[in-house]
Amino acid sequence: MPASKLIDNQVRVETPEGIDFVQAAAGPVPRILAYLIDFGWRCLVYMVIGILSAFIGGLGSGVFLILTFLLEWFYPVFFEVLRKGQTPGKKAMGLRVVNTDFTPIGWGASIVRNLLRAADFFPAFYATGMISMTLTGRFQRLGDLAAGSLVIYQEAERPLTVDPEIKPLMPPVALTREERQGIVDLTLRSGSISDSRQEELADLLTPVTGESGSAGLSRLKGIGVWLLGGKK
Repeated sequence: MPASKLIDNQVRVETPEGIDFVQAAAGPVPRILAYLIDFGWRCLVYMVIGILSAFIGGLGSGVFLILTFLLEWFYPVFFEVLRKGQTPGKKAMGLRVVNTDFTPIGWGASIVRNLLRAADFFPAFYATGMISMTLTGRFQRLGDLAAGSLVIYQEAERPLTVDPEIKPLMPPVALTREERQGIVDLTLRSGSISDSRQEELADLLTPVTGESGSAGLSRLKGIGVWLLGGKK
């Protein structure tokens, strides 16, 4: 899935099916604010751990060091993998971490990007990470480049809609389950697929529509509307 930069902070990914997905990459400012929010939460947890460790006695300092180590390095990993790429700070700022093809980030990539925070911090105050984000077209720090990840703005899910101008058309032949699903998907997602690619996909079902090119595509969408419950 090749990714290419459009304008400003927009990043596009095109799937093998010709479907384009566009997301906005998050720049340094919202990411810094998200980090500060997460840092504040971690500080509160550090305080609680410190207070509880004081009651344990001799083992308290050891427990404190172990828990603070896990919190510092795996706090973001836990949230990124199990909470849809969003730590509390990122959620508050409307951000999330994904792979460069916009798929959910996994354990390996999340661990790599967070362990490399030490390199991004060098020599102080995340100077290297800031330089990297400034120089890369998609605001990626070193950890993102190594892990193949992006921080993007979380967009509200938009419902899939059907063009009301499309007239429903009953299928002239019996359709398999896969054919029905494919036709419905094409009808619903046609707004994100180029016209030429739509026609290529429609040509695969010429035996169903009896037409090719734009005429076949039009008939196929009509069948899709009919399958979705449209009335003639």
